[in-house]
Amino acid sequence: MSTLKGLYGKRDDGGVESNYGVDYVVHHKIPAAEREAAEAAFIQLITALTKVGLATEVRHGDGSDLLVFVKIASPDYLAKHVYRARLQDWLQGVRSNSPNKDISQALEDEPVTEAERSRLVYLILTKPTDDGGAGITPGNGSWKYVESIFPLHNHAFNKAWIQKWSRKYLLDQSDLDEIRNKFGEDVAFYFAFTQSYFRFLIFPSAVGLTAWLFFGQFSKVYALLSCLWSVVFFEYWKKKELDLAISWGVRGVSNIQRPRPEFEWEYEKEDAVTGEKVKVYDPMKRLKTQLLQVPFALACVTVLGGLVVTCNSLEVFINEVYTGPGKQFLPFLPTAILCTMTPLFSGVLMKAAETLTTWENYENVDAYNAALVQKQFVLNFMTSYMALLFTTFVYIPFGHILVPFLNFWQATAETLTFSEKPLPTKTFEINPARISSQMFYFTVTAQIVNFATEVVVPYVKRQAADKAKEFQQKDKPKVQDHPEEAEFLQRVRHECELETYDVSGDYREMVIQYGYLALFSVAWPLASTCFLINNWFELRSDAVKIAISSRRPIPWRADSIGPWMTALGFLSWLGSVTSSAIVFLCSGSQDGARGTTSHITLAGALGSIMFAEHFYFVVQLVVRHVMSKLESPGVQQERKERYMMKKRMLEETLGQTVEGKDAVPGLQGGEETTREALEEEARKQSIHGHGSPEEAYVLHLPVFATANTNGSSFWQRQRGMNETITMGRRMIEQSVEEKSKSQKPAPSPQAQKEL
Repeated sequence: MSTLKGLYGKRDDGGVESNYGVDYVVHHKIPAAEREAAEAAFIQLITALTKVGLATEVRHGDGSDLLVFVKIASPDYLAKHVYRARLQDWLQGVRSNSPNKDISQALEDEPVTEAERSRLVYLILTKPTDDGGAGITPGNGSWKYVESIFPLHNHAFNKAWIQKWSRKYLLDQSDLDEIRNKFGEDVAFYFAFTQSYFRFLIFPSAVGLTAWLFFGQFSKVYALLSCLWSVVFFEYWKKKELDLAISWGVRGVSNIQRPRPEFEWEYEKEDAVTGEKVKVYDPMKRLKTQLLQVPFALACVTVLGGLVVTCNSLEVFINEVYTGPGKQFLPFLPTAILCTMTPLFSGVLMKAAETLTTWENYENVDAYNAALVQKQFVLNFMTSYMALLFTTFVYIPFGHILVPFLNFWQATAETLTFSEKPLPTKTFEINPARISSQMFYFTVTAQIVNFATEVVVPYVKRQAADKAKEFQQKDKPKVQDHPEEAEFLQRVRHECELETYDVSGDYREMVIQYGYLALFSVAWPLASTCFLINNWFELRSDAVKIAISSRRPIPWRADSIGPWMTALGFLSWLGSVTSSAIVFLCSGSQDGARGTTSHITLAGALGSIMFAEHFYFVVQLVVRHVMSKLESPGVQQERKERYMMKKRMLEETLGQTVEGKDAVPGLQGGEETTREALEEEARKQSIHGHGSPEEAYVLHLPVFATANTNGSSFWQRQRGMNETITMGRRMIEQSVEEKSKSQKPAPSPQAQKEL
């Protein structure tokens, strides 16, 4: 397994950094109680891999498990698969040019990247047999003994990657291209989004610092500028996303759907347009299942919302009402309850979301992921923002409604302590600094905790598990590996036990952070500065997580950040509403005076929200109009490629180049029209045809020849662009001379008498 020492160490690992040409490893389990069935499944596995042109080698795994090493059998076989895949991309509209029919030349013009090779080999492993693949679906059906299929890390690259990024302040396009070539566009889009978001945070950081120093909390100026920033960033990213998709050659790749092996179809029917056999699942059944999302959302609101209200009201009682013994320790109680119960409830609801999405039975992977992300976003929205929404929309403006809850907690405490005397308390007063404390937690403390749980804790757990495993197997006979392969196989066995990298988890983290900024930063303008600092480390910690804490991801293609784009748009719009509402409701509470609704009018609240929302839409239209006028390099590249493709097709179709040629064969653009040339042309025409005098050319020359009755001489008098211009200028000069003669003034009557 990779370690920080291994990544940064100076020693040369030699063969360990080489994967011996292995494309994938298939982890095949051999349970002792099912040895015969597992052995038969192993034979089936090797047979299926060999039939689709893959070479295999088998080695011992941990215990009785087997590791099957797979690589593509020959370079020519890989070249054919690459050509077929690129041709399909062209037919699907992903590529603007068809690949060269000479396969070797096509691969020379556009070399195969590591990600492209890995993706194609994985498709050979997992595609259905009727589509040319081995049809392996780990853990399902006849492949239930196949635990996993994964590519191996390139440790030489990982080491150079982490060292390079640790020395750079900003990432550039070459860094993103490198990620794309190694891990695919799906992962590269995440890093591109996070890097763009990081750069854009510079503006709200500067504005937030200024607002904090000079305007304080709930600044109207900061709220407007924050709304403007969120619109500009959202529209910019849409354009940047398109630009990256074009430059990486994946625009429209989302239209190529990957089928889900778990899809359960009911019947087959013939497509009315193409005549193909398509598998069908009753859409009404799916719709009925999707309607269960309504009670699911209500359950999320009830469970998580009730938990947040309970813990927050208890926290308010302890911090702002209770004055008895244990005051310095009791504030940790509601936090402990929240930290304990939230993951528990969230885990149950996440499982419910996955089950509900599985019941919806989607045909392809993208549709399944989009539906799952929607449900997960609802859960994350509740767990992340409910406490702040409670403070901003309940505690600060309407604090008096909490009094019954505070009395409940006081009575409960007296009952639990068997106290006959009332607990020592003080009069409840609203504390406007509460929301600042909460924002500080979510933007500083929570980010540090997240970094630890995301990178440090998995690494420590992995090291502890390795030590425990090593201790348990100390007295057991060890697998006798070949000396040349021993260290390599040990690393593979460690990678086999790593977790699968899920880029959607990193997307979720960034989108939730963006929501804190868009929705609540007006309450604590320094949030953007904290996020700016955090995200510099986040980019690098995510790289470390991929390199040492996770298996190497399958390099899937993507042309966008997927359903997270919809979440960003929703949060941007909602931020304009919540920021204006927070400013209106909370701006008068800075002195602690507001605690009732007497200062708040419905007309004022609605007017503030409507103004902010309309401001958002107006700014969005203006920004979109401006962005549409800016042509990005990717769009320019696509336009150039399409122009060259059209030009090439015209040349192939017409058999001549489009530029610099005349419509009539044999006439050169620079040939001049002279009397001798016309007489010679007329002589040739008179030999082959019977022209009429009307078809002769009569500008300055007499009628000296007749033209063919088909009028071909009409198109042969001016040979090229230059002669057409010359003749036109002569005609203009002649018409001007004739006009000046006709407009010569007649002599006056007196002059005529004198004559």
